Amino acid sequence: MRNKQEIIMKCQDYGAQIALIILVVAVSIISPKFRDVHNILLLLRQSSINGLIAFGMTCVILSGGIDLSVGSTLCFTALICASMIKNGIPVVPSFATVLAMGLALGFLNGLMIVKGKLQPFIATLVSMTAYRGASMIFSNGRPISNLNGGTMLDAIGKGSLLGIPFPVWILLSLFAVFYFILQRTVLGRMIYATGSNFKAAALAGINIGFVKFFVYGLSGVMSALAGIILVSRLGSAQPTMGSGYELDAIASVALGGTSMNGGRGKILGTLTGVLIIATLNNSMNILSISSYYQQVVKAIVILLAVLSDRRKQ
Repeated sequence: MRNKQEIIMKCQDYGAQIALIILVVAVSIISPKFRDVHNILLLLRQSSINGLIAFGMTCVILSGGIDLSVGSTLCFTALICASMIKNGIPVVPSFATVLAMGLALGFLNGLMIVKGKLQPFIATLVSMTAYRGASMIFSNGRPISNLNGGTMLDAIGKGSLLGIPFPVWILLSLFAVFYFILQRTVLGRMIYATGSNFKAAALAGINIGFVKFFVYGLSGVMSALAGIILVSRLGSAQPTMGSGYELDAIASVALGGTSMNGGRGKILGTLTGVLIIATLNNSMNILSISSYYQQVVKAIVILLAVLSDRRKQ
């Protein structure tokens, strides 16, 4: 009996990984095109954008918050990046400026939440709308294209190393960084404690304001980095890019087993959730399923993930 309970608990802990394996096997059987190496590499390249955003979102949700502004942050910073490169500013200073801007936009969210005492949902809804509006104003509603960033710009989004797309290397490297921060550092424990019970965390001497500023600033940086990769891949930036990315990121975090109430979850689960979302999108495209139905399927998957999370509580 005890062994049976242990097996059930293990299955719950690794439910996302089991679901990913079943999904991959099922799609591979239904459509041999899915198993093509080129398609797998394309899937991984595409998943890197959502993965980077989802890593930042994981820290935010673990701390008990939410960030609806990630898609708008990606869009605004991507437009700034494209504009700087088009105007002859070298790639490295452009990237550094954009990452700093992402940090600043994230800090603005933290400022509204910590100092303005706004709920994270309301604060980031405000910034989502404001950053999207700023993107339209900055670009005058027009795409910025014909970028001449040279080999380095192309390599970030289009290049490969040892046959693996460069964005995937970036994703895996940052996965290792986030894993170390969350599992091996005091800061990681502070993030978990804040999301688990912020009043108890404050009484224990944790600076709640610092944790909030850190996670939202980190989310902004990750969104800006995703924007850089997207600009490199597309060779342009559009004022509508990034729309709906916040939903995919939140879905990936939820599918990975992170509690939407905060305080519980792992970055490995988020990576698994990212791959599930990418596999769903890729397989439904291969099977020529209408985009309308794709949204319904993803909604059902998210609902099941949240209901599963509630059972664990």
